[in-house]
Amino acid sequence: MSAEPYDIAALHTELAGSLHAGNVHYFAETDSTNSLAIAAAQAGAPTGSVFIADMQTAGRGRGAHQWHSPAGLGLYLSVLYRPQLAASRALLLSLATGLAAQSAIRRSAGITIDIRWPNDLMIAEKKCGGILVETSVEPSGQLRHAVIGIGINVRHTHLPEELATIATSLHLANGGDYDRQKLLVALLKSLDDEVRLLESAHSAEALLERFEAASTWVRGKRVRVEEAGGYTGITAGLSPQGFLLVQTDEGPRTVLSGGVRAL
Repeated sequence: MSAEPYDIAALHTELAGSLHAGNVHYFAETDSTNSLAIAAAQAGAPTGSVFIADMQTAGRGRGAHQWHSPAGLGLYLSVLYRPQLAASRALLLSLATGLAAQSAIRRSAGITIDIRWPNDLMIAEKKCGGILVETSVEPSGQLRHAVIGIGINVRHTHLPEELATIATSLHLANGGDYDRQKLLVALLKSLDDEVRLLESAHSAEALLERFEAASTWVRGKRVRVEEAGGYTGITAGLSPQGFLLVQTDEGPRTVLSGGVRAL
């Protein structure tokens, strides 16, 4: 490895044959990799461009949340795609990214994570990673571009007090000293495969079936949903668009954007 946390030349070789080969950009520190990727998208950067930081000062999570991003410990990256997808299918990108992260972590770290709909990576009910997809839409309703931000807690030996009860890292969960470059390569290869599949015909139904099989949160889990004033119920699968269905005492509900928490 070079003095930098990632060997970029080796990354380009390891990613040969994918959209990401030759398109990886490393930053020692930035405010947010998603901000970098969005600016690059607007400037015409090619699909598959990857923006990695060793540290973020204002990493963005879902809603108004920030992502804890100390130097040297986590994997913080954003990937720019220009997928052949309608904007109405954008949620499927988040679900596909969750599957890619689950596969990559299992193959590179030997840990099987859970996925909390739509974008949280979980170990034993604690969050170890998150996904944030930000999109731009053509007047035709097609996606102009999608920026997929991914943060994974890898080497953290402790977390801030306010996060310790709800978050974890691969190291805290399993005690290993995990190689971030190995995880990064596995993640980008899996993501490349998932996005290609998603763009192919008749792929949405198969994706939803695989997501349901990969997540304990999709069916049969009692949850509280922070949406429309808040409500509780039992998860009952996914809609054809990828939204979470919840059976409440008052009848079925479709979760559009609210946070889902176990009861």
